Amino acid sequence: MLLPRTLLACLLLGSAALAGDDWPQFRGPTGDGVSTAKNVPTKWGETENVRWKAAVHDKGWSSPVVGGGKVWVTTGKEDGTELFAIALDQTTGAVVHDLKLFSPKSPPKIAQFNSHATPTPCLDGGRLYAHFGSYGTACLDAATGKTVWSRDDLPCDHWRGPASSPVVHGDRLFLLFDGHDKQYVVALNKATGETIWRKDRALPYPADGDLKKAFATPSVFTVNGREQLVAPAAVGTIAYDAATGDEVWRVIHGGMNEAARPVMAHGLIYLTTGHTQNLLAVKAGRTGDLTATGVAWKSIKEVPSKPSVTVVGDLLFLVNDKGIATCLEAATGKFVKSERLQGTFAASPVVAGGRVYFASEKGPTFVMSADRAFELLETNKLAAGCYASPAVAQGALFLRTTTHLYCLGAK
Repeated sequence: MLLPRTLLACLLLGSAALAGDDWPQFRGPTGDGVSTAKNVPTKWGETENVRWKAAVHDKGWSSPVVGGGKVWVTTGKEDGTELFAIALDQTTGAVVHDLKLFSPKSPPKIAQFNSHATPTPCLDGGRLYAHFGSYGTACLDAATGKTVWSRDDLPCDHWRGPASSPVVHGDRLFLLFDGHDKQYVVALNKATGETIWRKDRALPYPADGDLKKAFATPSVFTVNGREQLVAPAAVGTIAYDAATGDEVWRVIHGGMNEAARPVMAHGLIYLTTGHTQNLLAVKAGRTGDLTATGVAWKSIKEVPSKPSVTVVGDLLFLVNDKGIATCLEAATGKFVKSERLQGTFAASPVVAGGRVYFASEKGPTFVMSADRAFELLETNKLAAGCYASPAVAQGALFLRTTTHLYCLGAK
């Protein structure tokens, strides 16, 4: 990921791991889906380049995270009455921990797309933070699997299930609760679980609670020496001072069900708007209401409602829910090229070795060149598709399908 050209700014996401070593959180160590790992496979199948394959019980769309020699995912009973964190040996795929963390009473039925274990856990300082929205958040010792602290007293009616992943930065764990009834942001002490600050969303919401929902994961950016938690929501996105929770800036962009994680490059912060499917490039370093004057460019063509975007050099790559993969100039939004891929998409792309990986819901994973040619290089299919985003660590690609977790790479 390139640093902004006009601002002294960098992306800090609470992990000292290099992008080629571990994959400690949703979208990797830099939060944008980019890895520096070498020799990541481009071709695989059920009998080719599979180091190991492990069944994952029950249902969950959380992405794998990798660190400390283990691969972690969360899962839960179809009805949400039992929620688990599972650790597998990174080398063999053997189950190291299978931990039941919460047993919610009468969780609501999820009638549409989602699961009760969609938020991706995160690893930091030898601890795993597993989050299930209002159903509970737990901090585990990643070596022993023992619970350090847990909370289940942060209320929110997620309506169709939680999806926003936890983010660790410094000494804090940031969580978003954008539900049918309540919408707020909370910062916890990552060591103790105690609340440091909580801010209700101050946005011009419509009356219908269904239009207030969002599922996005926030990002922490340091811009001009100030750490900002950029937290998308329905209707708009708000950046909070990470230390105090005070509002730094906002953009009112409309939409609901926002799911993409913000990415920063070229002095711009890239946001999508959920079901209205717009892509905005917001000028970093400004304060106040940026709706009218703070948006550098906007795209309304083939924008995803679920998958996040990624930036490689001067180019921005994305795939929409219906399978249109697009390359844009990151600084200007100018169209470069698009390609229609087979299937529908919820997973966010990852980048490794000059290639972009797009995993579809029920069909193949597509490997494309991460350049202006944007060529389709390989099409690889496993027995089931992916709702979870891929992970990359130490030259291996980790794909969680709806039934199994795969470690892909040369044996």
